Amino acid sequence: MKKAQLWDIFCRVIDNYGDIGVCWRLAADLARRGELVRLWVDDASPLQWMAPQPVPGVQQFSWSQSMLPTALPPADILIEAFGCEIAPEYIQHRVNRAGAVPPVWLNLEYLSAEGFVARNHGLPSPVMSGPGRGLIKYFYYPGFTAASGGLLRETDLAERQRAFEREPWLRQLGLRAPGEQLLSMFCYEPAALGDLLSRLAQGTVKTRMLVTFGRASAAVAGAVADKNRAQPDWNRAGRLGFAYLPALSQTDYDHLLWACDLNFVRGEDSLVRAIWAGKPLVWEIYPQSDGAHEVKLQAFLDQIEAPASLRKFHNVWNSASSARRAALPMLALADWQASVLAARKTLLELDDLTSQLLRFVSKSH
Repeated sequence: MKKAQLWDIFCRVIDNYGDIGVCWRLAADLARRGELVRLWVDDASPLQWMAPQPVPGVQQFSWSQSMLPTALPPADILIEAFGCEIAPEYIQHRVNRAGAVPPVWLNLEYLSAEGFVARNHGLPSPVMSGPGRGLIKYFYYPGFTAASGGLLRETDLAERQRAFEREPWLRQLGLRAPGEQLLSMFCYEPAALGDLLSRLAQGTVKTRMLVTFGRASAAVAGAVADKNRAQPDWNRAGRLGFAYLPALSQTDYDHLLWACDLNFVRGEDSLVRAIWAGKPLVWEIYPQSDGAHEVKLQAFLDQIEAPASLRKFHNVWNSASSARRAALPMLALADWQASVLAARKTLLELDDLTSQLLRFVSKSH
């Protein structure tokens, strides 16, 4: 029987819980495959609602604890998630010790469909200074092709999705939606949000928007208040309804995506989960001041061979430079779903990230 390896995963919670969301999914997936994981995080409070049930094989530690000498055994694998740098005290106390076997040290990068992923995935980078001098880090890039590190996907995900029942799950949230189109909203503050509300309110299909807790709820509530002040009868026919959701666990966020007819997502983790859901999706990419996010967005749309209507909607939704003054296009859910399902089928033929990661580590020891 293969001996379990010990993984130390380091995470700093920087933006809207996406970093810790990915790290927790990875830690839990590794543990369910028989590995042992220590998650070192500077703010574990989001896990109280994101992952309320403990996973055997995963231990949580505060980032500050990593700086202290302890009797904990050294890890076989180190993962710096999304450019966070492991504290030099940890390297000094736990890695750079006489007789210690050097760990496999990985820098888990952000997800992208850009061409540099294939060129850089798996490349070694010698550590030139500090207590880790002489060790090797490897760049590990998640991605959408066989030349990348793949996407997170649990081994039982398809089985859980097939067994999901929408109506009982909605009732648990106190919702009933007979004959309604359901739309999940997980966003930052898109400039086109007000236009979307108007379009849905004027549409022929009755829609219920299920709004996620936190920043998205604040954005939607603010946009609704603005419209109520400027045009009190904008939703007079009542074709658009709202449900502001409590904080959902990662499991229930999957359920939300499976339950809806259209999913608005943001960041990295929710994008991947929306792809696996196989429903029409709109991705709000995290904006960067230098415009690099626009290149990243177009690479993703190219990767999924997005139809023209989905490209245009994404560009307007993300305030892309080519579409800042354009009107929000009509929804074209049938075309959008066909695009997502085709991309999903291709991605399901690739090994998932955890499987590839285990294989990469075995070759690097």
